[in-house]
Amino acid sequence: MATAELLIPQYVGSMSRGESSIANFTEKQYGNGLQELQDSYVLGQKAKGSFNELASVWEECMNPNWDGYGALPVSIDSVAFAFRLLQALPLTTPAPSIAAEPDGHINLEWYVSPRHTLSVSVGSEGQLHFSALIGGGTQYGSEPFYGEMPQSIRDLIYRISVA
Repeated sequence: MATAELLIPQYVGSMSRGESSIANFTEKQYGNGLQELQDSYVLGQKAKGSFNELASVWEECMNPNWDGYGALPVSIDSVAFAFRLLQALPLTTPAPSIAAEPDGHINLEWYVSPRHTLSVSVGSEGQLHFSALIGGGTQYGSEPFYGEMPQSIRDLIYRISVA
């Protein structure tokens, strides 16, 4: 287990939009249940190696110039948003490949074939930039990430996966 895998959850704060004690309790209970499902080796991303891969990418790319060409370090904020995004994936979603980008963002990629691929760039502000090639068509755009998988990206993952 990578050292970073143990550190990442410490940096992942609440995504709740509520402030009451009931909202906090509900978020905690939801989080506990979700964590049990994610830890499941049948359903969760943990079994697919996604969290380990994210931790490894962060360890390799947390320093400036990690690529030898002046790349920015991957920030803990980008890693925390990517971690939350992995947690927000529907449980049966195929695991993405995870890589660092020279601008310090994390990239999640679902690749089925050269004409069926989706790339999602996760920035330190929680903005998701995506591009997909599906058959002969392309789709691209940006979505804010508030702790729930944006429907547009969920639909693209499904379209890539069933191709």
